[in-house]
This record gives sequence, C-alpha cells and structure tokens, in this order.
Amino acid sequence: MSLPEFQLARPRALPDAIAFLRDHEHTRILAGGTDLVPSMRQKLFEPKHVLDIRRIPELKGIRETEQGIEIGALTTLAEVEHSAILTRNYPVLTEAAKTVASPLLRNMGTLGGNICLDTRCLWYNQSLAWRKSCGFCIKKDGDLCHVAPGGTKCWAAFSADTPPALLCLDAEVEIVSAAGPRRIKLGDFYTGDGADHRRLQPQELLTRIFLPRAAAGYRGTYRKLRVRGSIDYPLAGVAVVMKKSNGYIEDLRIGITAVNPAPLLIKGLDSILNGTLNEAAADAIAEQAARTAKPLTTSALTPEYRREMIRVFTKRAVLALANS
Repeated sequence: MSLPEFQLARPRALPDAIAFLRDHEHTRILAGGTDLVPSMRQKLFEPKHVLDIRRIPELKGIRETEQGIEIGALTTLAEVEHSAILTRNYPVLTEAAKTVASPLLRNMGTLGGNICLDTRCLWYNQSLAWRKSCGFCIKKDGDLCHVAPGGTKCWAAFSADTPPALLCLDAEVEIVSAAGPRRIKLGDFYTGDGADHRRLQPQELLTRIFLPRAAAGYRGTYRKLRVRGSIDYPLAGVAVVMKKSNGYIEDLRIGITAVNPAPLLIKGLDSILNGTLNEAAADAIAEQAARTAKPLTTSALTPEYRREMIRVFTKRAVLALANS
C-alpha cells in the first residue's frame, strides 16, 4: 500500500510549527510516525500537508521542576521506559510504556503520539478496498457503525497504553496554538466518541505532559491483554496506583484502556476501600472496573472476554500492590 501524495514541512522551532498549522489546512502531525504512516498507507488519512516536528528540540526531554515532572511530547517511549526518575517516582508510567509494541517501535514512538493515538476498530483499520466492500463506516467515509448499527456514535476503541497510567497520576497536558498555550487535565482531553476522540483542534499541537509532585511515590503496575506477547495493541489494559502508609491504603486509583472510546478512571473506589484490602474488597473493586468497561466487537476477541480480563487484571493488580 503506497502513501498518498502530500507536502512535507520540517520546522526547527515551535513558533514555526504553530504558524504552519495556522496557515495550512488538512495537515497531519508526524512525531514518531508509528501510527500515522500505516494509517496513511491504508488511506485512512490523506492529508495535503504533513508537519514533521521531530527537529524541534524544546519538545523533547524529561525535566524535574518544583511542581513535579515535565515531559516533552516528542520524548520517546523508550526514554520514558528507561528514565530513572520516572521509574523511581512514577513507576506505573514506565510499566505501561515498556509494554507498547516492540523495542524498535518504542525507539520511534513518542509519549505525545501515544496520548493522541487514533481509536481502533475491526471495521476501520483495514485497507481502502476492504472498507469500500463493506460500505465504509461512520468513522471514515460512511454513515453506519458496524459495531452498533442504528446508533449515531462511533465505538472505535482507544487503545494506547500510557494514558490510563497518566490518568492515575493526575497528569495534565499543554496544548499550543497561534492564540497561545492552554493546559488541561488529561481526562478532559478525550471526548468519548471514537470518531472525534480528542479535544485538539487542527491548528493546535500537544507540546508537554505534566506529572504533579503529589503523585510521586505511588506504587504502580500495568496489566495488558494482547494476542501476541509484543507488537500488538492492548485489547484490555489496566493501570493501578496505590499509596500506602504503615500498611494503611491512603489512596487507590485505577485506569482502563482499550475497552471504551476513551481511557477512563474507575469511580466509586472510596466507598469500597476502607484503608485495608481483603479478598472481598478486591472482588468488589474488580467488579466496579468491569462494569465501567464497555467493550464492543471492535476486535477479534469477544467483548465478554475483554470485560472479564479487566476484572481479572484489576483484582490481581490491586492485591499485588497491597501485599508488596
């Protein structure tokens, strides 16, 4: 599958990139390219312009500040995975990063790109000829959702690994346009609609990710369901962080991915958890996570199996952290 024709721009400074986005419609951002290039080959995206931002140094690196940690959007997943300061203070993020794809792809893929990853579906991520034979879908070129016929919403699943971990860490993102920067909670970045899943306008660029100092020191783990032990996107993913003091559980946060059109934090945990965790509480927490998951037939595995694995992963993860 060949790439469509496009014009390539390679700015070396952030203001030049922002100006290009302001002045050129139908532009796609190239960071690591691990998601964009395959999608362009499938003719899912056929932009007039591609903006290669890899030469902009201010978008790279992991820096400690008085408020916490600041990560440039172009920081590779491999850098996140091997960062000593992130491993020490925000281990759930490094645990999630090291499960993404393969070492080769983590050397190319970026944290910002993983946050902005397109939603995925069995009916959408196919060649142009395949999609045409099915009459296309509501996410691209058609008006029918094959997953939920009769509905008006796209249910393509958000399938990135790092966002649920970032949600558990109360992360924020910076978005820059010609009008200036804005900073929002990562949870507010996602819409819950598979077709238009990010609150990111065509002229805007995600530039930085912020981790608050208050989230440092939480124990964390990430569990992922996939067909193969590497390469594959998650079909269900669970990130868990826990803060303990003298055996008492002060805080517990759980994020899920790949089973909804957006990554989500599990609500209602405080009413279940009362400082300690036993088998019954772990079961109740796992059941709450499974109820939050709404997988549909967006992958080859059944929705029932993926929801059950959310329950299993959640219980195993919270018990492991509680007993560590």
